[in-house]
Amino acid sequence: MVFRMVPLHFKEGFDQNVFAQKKDKTVRETLSNPKYIRLSQKIIRNYSASLDQPVGDFLFQLKKENNPFYKEFLNQNGDKTYCVFSIDDQRYLDARGLYCYLVDEKIKYIGRCPDSFRKRINQGYGKIHPKNCFIDGQASNCHINFLIAHNMDRISLYICTLDDEKEIEYLGNYLITKQKPEWNVSLQIE
Repeated sequence: MVFRMVPLHFKEGFDQNVFAQKKDKTVRETLSNPKYIRLSQKIIRNYSASLDQPVGDFLFQLKKENNPFYKEFLNQNGDKTYCVFSIDDQRYLDARGLYCYLVDEKIKYIGRCPDSFRKRINQGYGKIHPKNCFIDGQASNCHINFLIAHNMDRISLYICTLDDEKEIEYLGNYLITKQKPEWNVSLQIE
């Protein structure tokens, strides 16, 4: 296995309140998802006038009012400060394999990429979409992006291209078990 450093390109600034950008569903539509059923009674009792409001607008209003109930809709990493980053090296965008993030040259996270680095890095971890912030979204994407945002000036990405999905899975599991990277371990604890 050969890991090569691939530059990360960061967009200037940070993204906050990403969850508030979720406008494709109303509060009512969101509550129809089984993951939100437990919130239905409280919403109907206390916020029935907001049922047809976009869920992002509703939650952001609660946050502005310092009402912590908005967090009930979000995963544990759903209201963090994120960054936007990507890889641009054409040699790796459509490749797949293993990758690792290092902070100050210490491995912090090892990941498996059975699809493409473009999808995993640029569209997954590199840009947090509003849906990812919710309890039925991708908490791991939010978690890793948040950690990268707070280590931007010291982080590096290394990629090992592999073609065989079984090899990617096996070697990824082996490296994670052997190295026990801090960010992988913290995801298992959550």
